[in-house]
Amino acid sequence: MLVVVCVKQVPDTTQVQIDPVTNTLIREGVPFIVNPYDTHAIEEGLRLKDRFGFRVAAISMGPPNAEATLRKALALGVDRAILLSDRFFGGADTLATSKVLAAAIERLAQDEEVGVVICGKQTIDGDTAQVGPGIATRLHFSQLTLVDRVEEFDEGSRKIRVRRKLEGRHEEVQAPLPVLLTVVRELNRPRYPTVPMRLASVDAKVELWDNAVLGLDVNTIGLKGSPTWVSKIFSPQRAKGEILGDSSTEPEDAAQLLIDKMLEKDLLAL
Repeated sequence: MLVVVCVKQVPDTTQVQIDPVTNTLIREGVPFIVNPYDTHAIEEGLRLKDRFGFRVAAISMGPPNAEATLRKALALGVDRAILLSDRFFGGADTLATSKVLAAAIERLAQDEEVGVVICGKQTIDGDTAQVGPGIATRLHFSQLTLVDRVEEFDEGSRKIRVRRKLEGRHEEVQAPLPVLLTVVRELNRPRYPTVPMRLASVDAKVELWDNAVLGLDVNTIGLKGSPTWVSKIFSPQRAKGEILGDSSTEPEDAAQLLIDKMLEKDLLAL
């Protein structure tokens, strides 16, 4: 059985810039890292490999320099790394991205059964959390999101039971294979690559798949196939707060100043 991990190269900064003409990310001069949530996805794939002897493939859609991200996955113990790179893939939103990734997973499944796909819950550059569910929908896989613990994996009955981290509570869910998981940071602690594995990854093969391999309609992928786009990215700017009076020594005066300020801004109904 093959476990597929989806990995993305993301900017190592919050100050990303968007090209005003193409509405795509400006990559020049920006350092890149593996999306932090995806490091936990890789680790969980490797844990399934350690327990059950599964093979693990890492796939990433991006420019040629995203190969470095996949070599990091190979250094950790991933068996196969595939870079999906083509100008036709460029400028994709989450809808077009999920289509390319799903097509790559379907192609992998032609050679080897894909039982589990693992994605980070979201990327730190887009924060949409839409690509994982989009892949699951296209592949008609069971979909388990926000996973913070894999409770049980029964290869015989082809079922998986996980714990999901929800707001203020947890939920245990069981689903049949094949399944797609999106995972949170609490799931595990990623391992470090050994020196021999790091050295071996330098010469390891990273497969390059372009659209000639996947054979997708170019009008449904990349910028042409994206019904949404980012027009602007910015950090929220908040006005500085104002201290009203001395509430420790003159609480009544401070309270009156607060009431006056709220009346001034029409925040009180008298």
